[in-house]
Amino acid sequence: MPAGGFPASSALLSGMEFEAKITPMVITTCVTAATGGLMFGYDIGISGGVSSMEDFQREFFPTVLHKRRENKRSNYCRYDNQGLQLFTSSLYLAALVSTLFASYTTRRRGRRATMRIAGAFFIVGAIFNGAARNLGMLIVGRILLGCGVGFANQAIPLFLSEVAPTTIRGGLNSLFQLNITIGILFASLVNYGTNKIHPWGWRLSLFLAGFPAVLFTLGTLFMVDTPNSLIERGRQEEGKVVLKKIRGTDNVDPEFNEILEASRIAHDIKRPFHNLLQRCNRPLLMITILIQMFQQLSGINAIMFYAPVLLTTLGFKTEASLYSAVITGAVNVLSTFVSMYTVDRVGRQMLLLDGGVQMLLSLVAMAVVMRTKVTDRSDDLDHDWAIMVVVIICNFVSSFAWSWGPLGWLIPSEIFPLETRSVGQSISVCTNMLFTFVFAQVFLSMLCHLKSFIFVFSSVCVAIMSLFVIFFLPETNNIPMEEMAERVWKQHWFWKRFMNDGGDNHDVTRERTPSIMSLFS
Repeated sequence: MPAGGFPASSALLSGMEFEAKITPMVITTCVTAATGGLMFGYDIGISGGVSSMEDFQREFFPTVLHKRRENKRSNYCRYDNQGLQLFTSSLYLAALVSTLFASYTTRRRGRRATMRIAGAFFIVGAIFNGAARNLGMLIVGRILLGCGVGFANQAIPLFLSEVAPTTIRGGLNSLFQLNITIGILFASLVNYGTNKIHPWGWRLSLFLAGFPAVLFTLGTLFMVDTPNSLIERGRQEEGKVVLKKIRGTDNVDPEFNEILEASRIAHDIKRPFHNLLQRCNRPLLMITILIQMFQQLSGINAIMFYAPVLLTTLGFKTEASLYSAVITGAVNVLSTFVSMYTVDRVGRQMLLLDGGVQMLLSLVAMAVVMRTKVTDRSDDLDHDWAIMVVVIICNFVSSFAWSWGPLGWLIPSEIFPLETRSVGQSISVCTNMLFTFVFAQVFLSMLCHLKSFIFVFSSVCVAIMSLFVIFFLPETNNIPMEEMAERVWKQHWFWKRFMNDGGDNHDVTRERTPSIMSLFS
């Protein structure tokens, strides 16, 4: 018997309809999977707050604490320490490497198994960090957490996109970003509380990373894998049963046959990374790389990682900076609901463009305030200007949270065909983590040398990425995942030249590997 649920609009596909309902199983499964974002968000939010705690600096970075107390160096340079930056950035370097392995497990072992591995990495990493006795142990813990991020970010967006009905795919996929923002807010609240616990409050902050990891890992024990993953691994009957349950109907043959055909093609692809370099896949590859690169060039993670540190630089006291980080975290969560409600109604392009304009204005305003009101030796920011800084940061975070934040994960997870979906998501995560690592490692040094111009740099990047959306990013709203090539890429004014209308693209990959020169033909 089909499961109950609310009817969703059918998606047209090659003259057929995919019948689907918004079933309780879809909602609960997607909510459970998306809780993996809590782990990622917590680790984003926790590092900046812990880095600004004097007890933590005394334990691992005494030179940073000494510079703060001497107050002889520029305010912009008081946190310029490569070891301190490595504490934050090592997680993302580990995530970059681990996602290459996660691509294999996602394809061969399934999305659910990959998420369980992520949960295990997070739990062990949290234990290492909380119990750290030296910098080496601290970095090892961050590396283990990074492996968890790599595996989670590889599997969860794919899982959400494959389980969700086409008409609400954007909203359900945004649950991942929502949980990231909740994780950041939770971390900010924890840091605000543990900062008052001396001398081991920072340990509690780091230990509590295991809490969302345990919730997520327990949740995966009760989840089913996606029909796409089951069918791809040869478990067709089980995949069809799951498809009926999540769609709330027995009439799933059109969608099942489409997934089955995509699975057949995927099995014929022996070297998916090579296939990804094929001419017809270049538009997808370029869009994925550029979206993730632009997401980081916007400067969001520099603000989310180092919000307490940045606010301290601007003249806030430690407790005030942590409190302000809580406010920005709350704005981040609330704004993500805007994306969940509108993404399947107004489309991806409109949200990205609106968010880009708002982010650009915020960055320009921030650059002006820092240039005029923050000097190398200023100890405090006037009350009115302090409020203005928090408002500007909240406006920037808000615009990112309902645009480039969730859509940076949604679009790459929905544009690839099944045969390259796992490796495409791997490239997406690798690119994100590469640029996240670079910015986490160099941001405090850039702040020291560029001062207010660091926000001018980000504003230029936001302007460029908005132009990219206008000219090169096609709309993917309400398009079934297996029909993106025909209905999106072959219709786009620029990318259609890369789509091969004749012959079997997949046979080319099986017969030979494209030469380096052919990539530019």
